[in-house]
Amino acid sequence: MLSDFNFNYKHLFEEELLTEILSIGEYRKVNEGVELIDIGNEIKFMPLVINGAIKILREDEKGDELALYFIEQGDTCAMTITCCLGSARSNIRAIAERDTELLMIPVQKIEDWMDKYKSWQRFILQSYHERMQELLEAIDTIAFLNMDERLQKYLKDKAIVNKNELIQVTHKEIASDLHTSRVVVSRLLKALEKKGMIKLHRNQVHLLEI
Repeated sequence: MLSDFNFNYKHLFEEELLTEILSIGEYRKVNEGVELIDIGNEIKFMPLVINGAIKILREDEKGDELALYFIEQGDTCAMTITCCLGSARSNIRAIAERDTELLMIPVQKIEDWMDKYKSWQRFILQSYHERMQELLEAIDTIAFLNMDERLQKYLKDKAIVNKNELIQVTHKEIASDLHTSRVVVSRLLKALEKKGMIKLHRNQVHLLEI
């Protein structure tokens, strides 16, 4: 674990900060599908992803979900940062996309390190910028792409995050992430399969040309 953390973060932080992170951070390992943060939770820690990936979702007033973006190794979550700095409760849901290792940083350290370490300040600001760009991309996807284009982008992003062109996912899960119906997803997946872009298996989608 420590070697993976150093590999992913050593180029970002000076030795003194790395030492502090390792001494203060709480190591946590979560299995695929485990919920890390729910909407309304009090935020006490900010996650640094060592290995794996986390899916960030929003929920509407009806309880339907929409996938916003993924955070991977070397990343943190801008929504968490915002809640930490503002002493607010979470307005997102975070679920392990695959088996994931994290270091959980106590919220009080976020501001302390912003003043103490320039590298930490750059990391937080850069992470926030990257997540905001991904949010804008998510908005553009909803606003400007039709559902089959959204589905293709979703599958491609999921394959990249999981580092595998064979995606373990059900039609129901895709429908939930894209905020649409399972019937629509099944129809569009079949159309993509007929075009030779994917191959469907039980609870799996194999990307061929997306």
